[in-house]
This record gives sequence, C-alpha cells and structure tokens, in this order.
Amino acid sequence: MGKIQKVYSKEFKEEAVRLAQTSGKPIAQIARELGISDSAIHGWRKELAEHGEEAFPGKGHQTALEEENRRRVS
Repeated sequence: MGKIQKVYSKEFKEEAVRLAQTSGKPIAQIARELGISDSAIHGWRKELAEHGEEAFPGKGHQTALEEENRRRVS
C-alpha cells in the first residue's frame, strides 16, 4: 500500500507562504500550527517566487509556459 499524499489548495499554499513571510514566527512553528512540514512551506515559497501567479496550477494543470512547450513538442 502506497503512501497517501495530501493535496492542498492554491489558497492554502499562498496563505502558508504569506504567514511565513509576515507573521514573524519561525517557519517550523507555522508548519506545526498548520499541520504540515516546514519543507512544504519552503518548497511553496520557492515555487511562488519562481512562478508568481502561475504557481500551484493544480493536479494535471500546467503553467502557460509548460503548455506552450508541450504544444511545440507535439
């Protein structure tokens, strides 16, 4: 039996990153309060910094750049 991976909404991820940036609390504390790992927050911060509004497109969804690249390869 495989490990069950939790799925979080775009809004949840954005709020977790916002709390990490503005609350003044350590990321580990925010993660404990939200019931997630601190590495998840670090990963979400990186994704948001790299992709901005296109971060966290959802399961099976691609960013505009990924979709464009897929079409060019096809």
